[in-house]
Amino acid sequence: MQQGAVGAVRAVDIDGVALVEKRLSDPVRHHTEVRALRAAAARGLPVPRIVSESPGIILMTRMPGERLDASTADLRNERLAASMPLLRLLHTSSPPAGLAPAPDDELLVARYRDAGGPPLPLEILAPQAPAFCHGDWTDGNALAIGATITAVLDWEAAHVGDPLRELARAAWGASRKDPRSFDIMVDAYGADRADVRAWTPIVAAELWLWFAEAGPPEYHAALTRQLEFGRVD
Repeated sequence: MQQGAVGAVRAVDIDGVALVEKRLSDPVRHHTEVRALRAAAARGLPVPRIVSESPGIILMTRMPGERLDASTADLRNERLAASMPLLRLLHTSSPPAGLAPAPDDELLVARYRDAGGPPLPLEILAPQAPAFCHGDWTDGNALAIGATITAVLDWEAAHVGDPLRELARAAWGASRKDPRSFDIMVDAYGADRADVRAWTPIVAAELWLWFAEAGPPEYHAALTRQLEFGRVD
């Protein structure tokens, strides 16, 4: 069983069918995952099909492929670029009812400063029209075969929010492994680099708080060192 920050996932086989069982103790995250998966599937995104669900447990089809980062740096970037039309498709799709609203960035900034985070040029930007957002679009939450994206996973943080903020979160997070990834992803999505980069201090603060509260401690220490040197671009 793979244990994550908010749930546990394991592969199971039932009557010869390869499935995945996901357990979420938070009912809000459980219902968000179910609603988002069904809405994303209806829009044609490559996502697992829900076989059954009961309180705290979602049984879904097991998708083919490997994580986007289970490859060379160049293939990883090719896969990240290939995922961007899917992210854009998501952002142009109608969100299902009942998703959480956009993150409260004013509260985030206050929490970050209260927690003593490294100095960042934090600015609350004027939001874009709200969009259906995945909430955690990373190279670990998508699968690929070659350069073809076969699945987008882990929808429990889906919400209605700013699409450029989500793009910045995805691209900046990816660039921490390979600085080339930021421009590759933004260009493949079709957004303005400067508009997206303006969001990076906010998403850096958000990640710093996540590591501070959920760990692992070594990730928090590494990000703190990075931000202390002003590396948010």
